[in-house]
Amino acid sequence: MATQQAANPQAVAQMSAAAKAFVSSLNPEQKAKATFEYLDGERIFWYYPPMNRHGLPLRDMEPAQRELAMAIMASGLAPESYEQAKLIIEHEEVLGPLEKENGIVTFVRDVQLYYFTIFGEPGDNDPWGWRVEGHHISIHFSIMGDKVISTTPFFFGANPAEVRKGPKNGLRILGNREDLAFNLMDSLDAKQVEESIICAAAPADIVTFNSSKASLMTYEGLPAAKMNGAQKELLMALVAEYVNQVRTDVAEQKLAELKKTGLDRLYLAWAGPVTKDAAHYYRIHGGDFVVEFDNRQDGANHIHSVWRDVENDFAADVLRDHLLLFHVI
Repeated sequence: MATQQAANPQAVAQMSAAAKAFVSSLNPEQKAKATFEYLDGERIFWYYPPMNRHGLPLRDMEPAQRELAMAIMASGLAPESYEQAKLIIEHEEVLGPLEKENGIVTFVRDVQLYYFTIFGEPGDNDPWGWRVEGHHISIHFSIMGDKVISTTPFFFGANPAEVRKGPKNGLRILGNREDLAFNLMDSLDAKQVEESIICAAAPADIVTFNSSKASLMTYEGLPAAKMNGAQKELLMALVAEYVNQVRTDVAEQKLAELKKTGLDRLYLAWAGPVTKDAAHYYRIHGGDFVVEFDNRQDGANHIHSVWRDVENDFAADVLRDHLLLFHVI
């Protein structure tokens, strides 16, 4: 059975109001692009490179509608995470000229190719949700009644990971989740480091990729049970870096659930050299909780990072119980 979800009345009210205002602003053609039934298979397809997507892009909205769309995203995120999302969108204006300068022919880099999608009826008692997706952003929220029933998959990426010239020189949008991981690795003794490293080379991308259901066959790396108190605090800080992307009232509940089940069940896995100038990867995995971070592409200057819930991405676990209880004859 699904884990009992705690009520989030304020979060639900704010997300519902933002989603309703957005949908109400759309003309019929826009609405046809922006809205789907909650159980439509579109909801569980996600991806993070630039590509043609379903949903309504910023490009096809009036300025006032763009503000309403961004308000949906703001309603679900912590203020810092919302600012990161805006920086990731703006990063297209860094990446585009950089690729042109290096003679790289690739996708169009466009700050208006970020798509907003509503699933179901906002504010209804039945499940509904919203998605924001584009290059290096994939955010998914599901709501039912007065509960936020899912906040994953949650993907942020950055290319370049560190801007090394120009007006934004030194900008590292996702630098904290990289620095915290190196701080944790630096705190380990030689035996712990050896146990944490699962591969000499970083994988080409996050291992769970864009799967609708995350699948990791086994626990790998260093168990938190073998860490001392200070190391566990660093591990928890790294976990919180991901969970705290969502609004505070929802994040606090999710962190409390993790602490209740016990940090000792988490495993830290590392791949590649423990140095920032070489391709590196880490994963924290325990129970249904997974985060992955990969910085391999473009000379280890291109980050992909994701937070997953093995059983409840896209509210699969909660919705399964809901369907069994109310919709099976």
